[in-house]
Amino acid sequence: MDLSFESTTLDIPAIRRDFPILERETAPGVQLVYLDNAATSQKPVQVIESMDFYYRQMNANIHRGIHCLAEEATVAYEDARKKIASFIGAESWRQIVFTRNTTESLNLLAYSWGRANLKAGDRILLTEMEHHSNIVPWQMLASEVGVTLDFVTLTDQGKLDQESYATLLEREPKLVSFTQMSNMLGTITPVAEMTEQAHRAGAVVIIDAAQSVPHMPVDVQELGVDFMVFSAHKMLGPTGIGILYGRKELLQEMPPFLGGGDMIKRVQLGGFTMNDLPYKFEAGTPAIAEGIGFGEAVDYLANLGMEAVHQYEQALTAYALERLEEVPGIQVYGPEAEDKGGVLSFIYDDIHTHDVAHILDSFGIAIRAGHHCAQPAHQHFDIDATSRASFYIYNVKEEVDQLIEGLYKVKEIFG
Repeated sequence: MDLSFESTTLDIPAIRRDFPILERETAPGVQLVYLDNAATSQKPVQVIESMDFYYRQMNANIHRGIHCLAEEATVAYEDARKKIASFIGAESWRQIVFTRNTTESLNLLAYSWGRANLKAGDRILLTEMEHHSNIVPWQMLASEVGVTLDFVTLTDQGKLDQESYATLLEREPKLVSFTQMSNMLGTITPVAEMTEQAHRAGAVVIIDAAQSVPHMPVDVQELGVDFMVFSAHKMLGPTGIGILYGRKELLQEMPPFLGGGDMIKRVQLGGFTMNDLPYKFEAGTPAIAEGIGFGEAVDYLANLGMEAVHQYEQALTAYALERLEEVPGIQVYGPEAEDKGGVLSFIYDDIHTHDVAHILDSFGIAIRAGHHCAQPAHQHFDIDATSRASFYIYNVKEEVDQLIEGLYKVKEIFG
């Protein structure tokens, strides 16, 4: 991939004008530099206005009413589902289950698929680079039913050790679940190849795509995965809504996650009949405005083109890595730019990560500090925490330069 800015087809100044928050000053004369996109992305005006329009013009519950507001809201909400299905290459909109977020999607899988298909003595294969959301639900399941968890180790470069992966597959895990892009290291994993290996070993495969779907082309059919999960708020959409994609036959076999309205066809005192996919997993009134905003976010990204988004962010990451090499005392974790997304986690001499983030914030630069809900990955490198700068389509080289200038000022303050 070309890591130069010259090849980008994106109109970055025009994109930046779509994000009102980028005009904000965090203090008088201090312009916001937002570099915390792995935690959540900012929202373009198109997404904000779509949600505002719903509340102003067609606020009603969906699937239940026959008046015009209810019908308009239902169409807008279900259109968003169809857009998301197309965006990730799903065969059918019925494979798209709305949840609250990636975490809930993974918990749904652990609760519904896991409890129905796993028993004591079965193995689950995870990796050391997983977000806690892809570790803790499986630990909870292990304590309940007696399954065993194995973990693929990391290399010194922050990639998955493929020899470790192959060896652990020989234990015939029933489930393999791993991230497509690490939220701490930025590492992009070879999903298609690893999925094929897992299937040959007889495992079902879950992909945590919270960090990948917002930033690169992702096609579930090309990858061959059984389930995939991600969130709207990391891809220009609102908080409080996420996606569980699944192969239709697997979703049909799974028991419901929650009981109540909309997940049923019929209820009698003696029992109930489940609704069709995807509704049997969507009990109660959903996040309607958020779903509509999610659809608008998908439109925005699709219009830009995900290959162009990925190329631009890798060019920005390569530039940031080059600039960080100039700063004495900085150690960046993870692979080189061509093997990672726009995530740079680093330590700065013996300066505490919270101090780094606090001082940068005084200059308007927003980064993350801590373990980023990825403590096992930090433990692998024998560190407790890192500072993390993460990029998106509205970030520019000048903001990277401001980050570097801010880091030199951090050093001045700490001598």
